[in-house]
Amino acid sequence: MTRNEKAAVRRAAVLVAGSWGTALASVLAVNGFRVSLWTRNEAQATEINTKHQNSKYLPDSQLPENIVATTDLAEALTGAELALFVAPSGALRQVAKAAAPYMEPDTLCVHATKGFEEHTLKRMSTVLAEELSRPESTIVVLSGPSHAEEVIRKQPTTVVVASESLSAAEQAQDALINGAFRVYTNNDVVGVEVAGAIKNIIALGAGLSDGLGFGDNAKAALLTRGLAEIGRLGAVMGANPMTFAGLAGVGDLVATGTSKHSRNWRAGFMLADGTPLETVLEKMVMVVEGVRTTRAAHQLSKQFDVEMPITAQLYAVLFEGKPPKEAVESLMGRLKTHEIEPIG
Repeated sequence: MTRNEKAAVRRAAVLVAGSWGTALASVLAVNGFRVSLWTRNEAQATEINTKHQNSKYLPDSQLPENIVATTDLAEALTGAELALFVAPSGALRQVAKAAAPYMEPDTLCVHATKGFEEHTLKRMSTVLAEELSRPESTIVVLSGPSHAEEVIRKQPTTVVVASESLSAAEQAQDALINGAFRVYTNNDVVGVEVAGAIKNIIALGAGLSDGLGFGDNAKAALLTRGLAEIGRLGAVMGANPMTFAGLAGVGDLVATGTSKHSRNWRAGFMLADGTPLETVLEKMVMVVEGVRTTRAAHQLSKQFDVEMPITAQLYAVLFEGKPPKEAVESLMGRLKTHEIEPIG
């Protein structure tokens, strides 16, 4: 490769090397980027660089050779035209703070983290903006129905990238879109982030319902009424209601609430037989975002005075020891009401 050819290589950084971060790194690599995949784990970095595998999170998947893992944030971010943050919600602020000194001013900042910061109840775009000292309007969020296990195998997947800046959203779209990974743009950051966070709670409930043997009728009702909770909270936070009928809303809710790829569904399923939450979390290889988000959403429902009965009952199961069957009975025994709430 000549010096000019080297200079023309597009660079991207992905932080961190979990299942979703690795899958998105693969998408960028397929699209011609030289991807620096950052991890704190030296052994993981060595495996990715020598075997082109990330066996802990995506076993049996071969990674493109233009993904280079590193434990050095400066190395990962230097020269990157795009920085994609895929840290768990509880770690995003710490990762962003560590990355901030190495972020170049013109690097496009995208995140694919679903949740709220538990102690502040802030959205992930707000957290990134604070730590990177950037306008929140320039940050892009990626969401939608997208299991890493399918993306890494180039199975057809469609997602949405949202930003107040159309230019930023289109840059992210151009970087990520390909024949197997279709990307739409949206300007409703609040709606996309709220939907991405709350659907994990509803997926926990869907797994719980399946674990209790309640069947398709119950799960369909749970997903539908869960979408109503997403809409209620999103509305008071300023979201566009149409977002919840799209990929970030219905799309992601269906994928996460019905698939055994979903870590939130699996956690709910295991909780159904009375297995303690601590034991369930110990058995999961990856972070179960729905657990942390249930705490945050329960507080947000109080802060905004929004009725979120499914969230409330899951909070009682997860953190107050309420038996799962009693939680279902509480939901079914609620006072009768209209399905479609009046506007205004």
